[in-house]
Amino acid sequence: MTYQEFMERGHFDLKEILAVVYGNLVSDAPKGMDAKLPAPPLLMVDRVLSITKNNRQGMIVAEQDIRLDAWYFQCHLPGDPVQPGCLCVDAVWQLLGFYCLWRGALGTGRALGCGEVFFSGQIRPYNKVVRYEINIKRFQHLKDSGASIVIADANIFVDDELIMTLKDARTGVFHGIAYPDYPHKSANAVGGIMMKEKP
Repeated sequence: MTYQEFMERGHFDLKEILAVVYGNLVSDAPKGMDAKLPAPPLLMVDRVLSITKNNRQGMIVAEQDIRLDAWYFQCHLPGDPVQPGCLCVDAVWQLLGFYCLWRGALGTGRALGCGEVFFSGQIRPYNKVVRYEINIKRFQHLKDSGASIVIADANIFVDDELIMTLKDARTGVFHGIAYPDYPHKSANAVGGIMMKEKP
C-alpha cells in the first residue's frame, strides 16, 4: 500500500502487521519511517480492529490470540503457566508506537513509561483472545526536535473480561537513536540516557 493509504487505513490484519515489523508494508515509505513493531515471538498483537484520530486524540482497538504453546507459558511459571502481566503493558507500548507511525511520526520508537497499572485477572493457556482498548489522550509532534509523543489510557480484556487497566502509558518516536548495524559496534551500540545534557 502507499504511504497515504497507510495513514488513511482504519484496520490492519496480521499479514499487514508483520509487514510493518519487517519494514515493507508501505511501497513509498518516506525516509525515516523506522518505527517498527517487535518481531515474533515478542510481537503481542495479531490484528488492529480499529484505529482512529480526532485532532490530538484517538482510539485503538486490537487483539492478540492466545496460543497454547506460547513461549511465555513454557517458562512462566513451570507448573503454573500464566502470561506475564508486563507483556500486556508492552503490547500497549507496541500499539502506541504503531499509532505514532500511523499518525506520520518518523524515527525510532521507544517506550517512555506509564502511570498506574492495575491487575484484576490473568491470562492462562486456554483463554482465547486478549483485547486492547486504548484511549489516546494526547498525540503531539514536537517541531523543534522532530520527535512525536503519545499518551494514553488502556483497558485490557481476556475473553471479554476486564483484567487490567493502565493510566498514562507513554511512547515516543525519536530521530538518531536507531542501531541498524547490530551486532557491529557503532555510535548507538551502547545504551543509557538518550538525551544527555551538554557540559
